[in-house]
Amino acid sequence: MGAPNSSFLLWFILFGFSAFLCLYAHEGSHTVEVSSLIPSTTCHASDKGPRSMASLKVMHKYGPCFESNKDEVAVPNHIEILLQDQSRVNSIHSRISKNSGSSKFRDSQATTLPAKSALPLGSGNYVVSIGLGTPIRDLRLVFDTGSDLTWTQCEPCARYCYNQVDPIFDPSKSTSYSSITCASPSCSLLASATGNQSPCPSRTSQCIYDIGYGDGSYSIGYFSKERLTITPSNVLDDFLFGCGQDNEGLFNGIAGLLGLGRNRISIVQQAAQKYGQFFSYCLPSTPSLTGYLTFGNDSGGVSNNVKFTPLLTLSQGASFYGLGLTGISVNGQQLSIPTSVFSTAGTIIDSGTVITRLPPMAYNELRTTFRKLMSGYPMTSSYSLFDTCYDFRKNNTVSIPKIGFLFGGLMVDLDPAGVFYVVSSSRTCLGFAGNNKTSDIVIIGNTQQQRLEVVYDVVGGRIGFGPAGCS
Repeated sequence: MGAPNSSFLLWFILFGFSAFLCLYAHEGSHTVEVSSLIPSTTCHASDKGPRSMASLKVMHKYGPCFESNKDEVAVPNHIEILLQDQSRVNSIHSRISKNSGSSKFRDSQATTLPAKSALPLGSGNYVVSIGLGTPIRDLRLVFDTGSDLTWTQCEPCARYCYNQVDPIFDPSKSTSYSSITCASPSCSLLASATGNQSPCPSRTSQCIYDIGYGDGSYSIGYFSKERLTITPSNVLDDFLFGCGQDNEGLFNGIAGLLGLGRNRISIVQQAAQKYGQFFSYCLPSTPSLTGYLTFGNDSGGVSNNVKFTPLLTLSQGASFYGLGLTGISVNGQQLSIPTSVFSTAGTIIDSGTVITRLPPMAYNELRTTFRKLMSGYPMTSSYSLFDTCYDFRKNNTVSIPKIGFLFGGLMVDLDPAGVFYVVSSSRTCLGFAGNNKTSDIVIIGNTQQQRLEVVYDVVGGRIGFGPAGCS
């Protein structure tokens, strides 16, 4: 057996350790057994999840389930991932204006956003494979509840295309592709979804999109229509998407982005007649496992394990999915944090942000309580965003406090996988961070969503959470 290549070793240093933490839940705490650190190159695809015909497998972009040539996809280190994550958070905070004298939330759903200079991108952890064109070309796209426009790189790459794992989509070889003119009502939708009007240059009648992200990445190209295939029996004709001709930035091997936001241009809204603005997902606990992204509710009802809380709409960021976070519990005891701390900031749930951001007071209270309960374990130095880190190398098992989010009368207990962020075998950190200002929006990130079944019922005005939705 040959030596593992350097890119796999880098992946294992980044993510492998968490794949070998065997987690067991007990009343009042979780017990973590630190087992073998033998790296595994095997993807363990899960068959757990809804038996839906419109369901896609969710993969971590840097895990073995992505099935890519790791030599062609640069794996960022943790510092880079967390810097990208902070860039996304900064972009979200700047995107949501502080509407002095009025509530951040309103009950009605809006379809437009104020103009903005940059949208959030971040590290884009979770990927699905979706079909585009006729004949179908499979493309792996990052899915993002904080974005609306779906786009992919397209031949002939008139300006620039970065390296991606899948062959670049060529619209000239698809019989179902069509361009959109500047005169089309569809072209006018771009301003609310991207913050930029189509320039509609005189040299072409084609509608042009221009979308920029907070980290400096961008995609520019032709706004077009195409057949989108979720599964062979779930097809969307005349799907609006961006066919990128100039794409640069930190996209790192993916073919583009699948927008799951609330704007009219997102797949959720474009497929509203077919799937009723209903979708769900479960993010796997480690990069060597898979989760799912499902559209519609053809099973006739959600699991009894899923409990719902109202979906709220941000007055100055209507594309985001808002929640009414009112408190945090540790080992079943609610922390002494005034509910006004959360209502002042407001809360969104976001699949593209890695680390949950809390109001400064809330994070300080959580950190203090967590450290007291973990006082029997040796702490180690801080790391990037994290100031509460431990070295468990001398422990066979570790009991960690159970953390829960309170949404009004609904308590959602995080899975053990959503409590820690594992940097290495010698540094495991509390996977939360504090915002800089009390007015900054609270963001529930994807680390804290791991293994939860998260259900978005937009028409019903609610979001649901269920335990152990995937592996």
